Amino acid sequence: MDDLAIIIVTYNSGESIGRLLRSIAPAYPGGSPRVIVVDNASTDDTLARVAEHPRVEVIRSRNEGYSAGINRGVEHSPRADAHLILNPDLELTPGAIAAMLAEFDAPNVGIVAPLVLGPQGDIEHSQRREPTLLRAAGLGFTGLPVFSEYVQEPEAYTHAVTVDWALGAALLVRRDCSLNVGGWDESYFLYSEETDYCARARAAGWSILFTPAAQVVHAGGGSGRNDRTHVMQIVNRVRYYARAHSRPASAAYWALTILSEATWVVRGHSQSKASIGALMKPGSRPEELGCGEHLIPR
Repeated sequence: MDDLAIIIVTYNSGESIGRLLRSIAPAYPGGSPRVIVVDNASTDDTLARVAEHPRVEVIRSRNEGYSAGINRGVEHSPRADAHLILNPDLELTPGAIAAMLAEFDAPNVGIVAPLVLGPQGDIEHSQRREPTLLRAAGLGFTGLPVFSEYVQEPEAYTHAVTVDWALGAALLVRRDCSLNVGGWDESYFLYSEETDYCARARAAGWSILFTPAAQVVHAGGGSGRNDRTHVMQIVNRVRYYARAHSRPASAAYWALTILSEATWVVRGHSQSKASIGALMKPGSRPEELGCGEHLIPR
């Protein structure tokens, strides 16, 4: 596969984007992918850092969310055989892109996810299971699959395996899968967009493959986490579930999520106070999500 487009959506990513851009060539020796940075109206030195890499294409955009940025990048490279979507706070390890592309030898593989490592080389639990009521109950600490959306078993990260979905920090999407599934859902703005995209890919008959043969380092220094982004993460998690289930099941998921967030408050996670407030007071939710009218977000 020769025609690869790499799409990086940036927002105040000046501290990290240079590391990622410098890591691309060693990750794909002999290749010459298009590299497209979609900048969501950064106010720091992101664009200056990108300008140090003259072959990188830049699309300046209003900040309409992560999915919107991905969609702009895909629209800018419609002939690419595959799109590699990367968060700006990553570094690719040597050969990582080549290893991901090799997995497309299997014709039913639509999306490939690499092994994600922390700054100290620790494995991040990037494999995920489909959300369920039991997995919303806040019992993920048990490590039992029935209660945990995160795949935590160490052996699961030692070999290639099909997953329900994977962390959206680094995903390689085959062109045919992209055309089949369509655009990324921009209503999520931030978080749960990869859950939704992978679910639609599975529904269309594609598999999502995790491979440890390709590795990326989650170096940190991205756009940051705060009350607002945590609220988006939790509200969108409920929203994703509600869009696929009945009203009674959605109400139960909403209530269990509030209880789960309450346990995090007890454990000192102050951001969970904001998410509980947003779930109980729709009008307090970030306007970007567009779901402030109903108690159960959809």
